[in-house]
Amino acid sequence: MSDQWNETLLSWVNALNGPLWDFLVVFLVVVGVFYTIATGAVQIRLFWHSVKVMKGSRTKCDDVHGITPFQAFVTGLASRVGVGNVAGVAIAIAIGGPGAVFWMWLTAFLGMSSAFVESSLAQLFKIRDTENKQFRGGPAYYITQGLKQKWLGVVFAVALILTYGFVFNAVQANAIIGATSHAWGWDQANVMLPLGGFDFEISWLGLVLVIMTAAIIFGGIKRIAKVAESFVPFMAILYLMVALYIAVINFDILPSIFQLIFSKAFEFEAAAGGFFGAMISMAMMMGIKRGLFSNEAGMGSAPNAAAASDVKHPVNQGLVQMLGVFVDTFVVCSCTAIIILASGLYENAGFEGVALTQMALESQIGSWGDDFLALILFLFAYSSIIGNYAYAEGNIQFINSSSRMMLVFRILVLVMVYFGAIASVPLIWSMADLFMGVMASINLIAILLLMPFIMMLLKDYTGQLKRGVKEPEFKLDNHPKFKDKVKSDIW
Repeated sequence: MSDQWNETLLSWVNALNGPLWDFLVVFLVVVGVFYTIATGAVQIRLFWHSVKVMKGSRTKCDDVHGITPFQAFVTGLASRVGVGNVAGVAIAIAIGGPGAVFWMWLTAFLGMSSAFVESSLAQLFKIRDTENKQFRGGPAYYITQGLKQKWLGVVFAVALILTYGFVFNAVQANAIIGATSHAWGWDQANVMLPLGGFDFEISWLGLVLVIMTAAIIFGGIKRIAKVAESFVPFMAILYLMVALYIAVINFDILPSIFQLIFSKAFEFEAAAGGFFGAMISMAMMMGIKRGLFSNEAGMGSAPNAAAASDVKHPVNQGLVQMLGVFVDTFVVCSCTAIIILASGLYENAGFEGVALTQMALESQIGSWGDDFLALILFLFAYSSIIGNYAYAEGNIQFINSSSRMMLVFRILVLVMVYFGAIASVPLIWSMADLFMGVMASINLIAILLLMPFIMMLLKDYTGQLKRGVKEPEFKLDNHPKFKDKVKSDIW
């Protein structure tokens, strides 16, 4: 893509991003604090229970048309654990400084309560697909049923499709191109095609990504879940092992790294103008932006995978997805932060993200670190592409489930994967911020308005635990006040 087009699009997108994120940074924190208090700090109170729930996930579904809780967990993790954990953390540190890591942690801690809420609601309001009888759900469904606002459900569905089906997949493809080019010198453009006065790049690696993506997305949610289950845990563990090794060899400086993160978190440098912008530092802005991109808490994305799971109680999947936020940020993102800060390269590395993490790894474990990260990032990004697609597919079905519409959507997904392979890094990330912001704003408002439903679910679940029930089961008949408000033959 020509520099002129990149610069023009970037200026348009940034003009919209400024006021949106001035508001959203504050709103995210407010909603997270509200639900942390309202649920009695569910992310602390039921944390170890959530680990037991995830470990005890059934290997088979009671319903042949559902997926297991563990498959829903790794499908959600497939989308969460991706470029945001490698490039996103690097960009946050390069622009916002080490203090951005603290704000990523805070966003995740508060976001765990939001993730619990949205995924529990997705389970409560899920439906059966009329065609293949699979479970479907998510914010578009609980906005339509719970708030009785079909038009807003459609607006959210469109925002999610644009965000996850198109823009986020372009981000993942862009990172793959950058990492493999830096590590192996692969030329991302074999041919320059003149068209309409502009030169367009033809990327052979972009075409390979398109083919690999097509092979999975035409198989539907069950194939995506099986693929995610097969290699997401492996790739995460492999990356964590290398990060743990780096932490061990730098054990003597770990205290100073954490001291640096906390001390820099509150150094004030206004990130934007306006009423909200004047209160937000660059570290806070970048930490919350990149933290949200990575863990997705409150965005309304993971509930689409959570709704597909076959569980006995909606809260079960809320707890599992809450744990996914913890793994994503407190484990994987923290590992990346340690790698970068231990290297000391972040101050002069620029804003390219992937290259910064690659150089940091090289400085710690030698030249093979570049190759290792390129391979890991490829797996991270590829898993995110198929996980993102799974989210968007459910929302396409919400709007129009015709086979023709689905075919057009899948083709457009492949087009955006290719677009990401040839677009610039700043443009791709700015577009991701814009669509992510729109989608998160709608979902956060919705989950606030649906508070009575989540409090009913949580009270029902914890009440059964107190009575000694090992695996709580939800029955809508026990809650006559809500029976007419939830149109479901599942509960």
